[in-house]
Amino acid sequence: MDRHANAVWKGTLKEGAGTLDMQSGVFSKQPYSFKGRFEDESGKTGTNPEELIAAAHAGCFAMQLSHFLAENGTTAEKLDATAVVTLVPGTGITGSALTVVGTVPGIDAAKFKELAEKAKAGCPVSKALGAINVTLDAKLA
Repeated sequence: MDRHANAVWKGTLKEGAGTLDMQSGVFSKQPYSFKGRFEDESGKTGTNPEELIAAAHAGCFAMQLSHFLAENGTTAEKLDATAVVTLVPGTGITGSALTVVGTVPGIDAAKFKELAEKAKAGCPVSKALGAINVTLDAKLA
């Protein structure tokens, strides 16, 4: 199974700009720029590669955790997962911090944490991010 996205960049690194398109159509000509990536902490000037990695990591992790919870006989009503990807200019991406708050009837905090750690280790995006530090904060609602 292959998925694809396309990036078009015009100009220099700092003055240039680009657009991103995704196979699903969720993004079509989505703008990105140096300012949006390295200077605008609000995140309102367009997307950036780190934001996309964070979305992929949170989504993959939540799906993997839901699978392990179902296998445990404790289906999640809701998993609210966030990933914060850290970019250090000049160094690169240094980490992804996962946070999940789960509404899961019939499970205790220790088992939830155990399955969340298993999901963190087993999710394909976590595995792809093996060169960086991935942390997890998991708790029940």
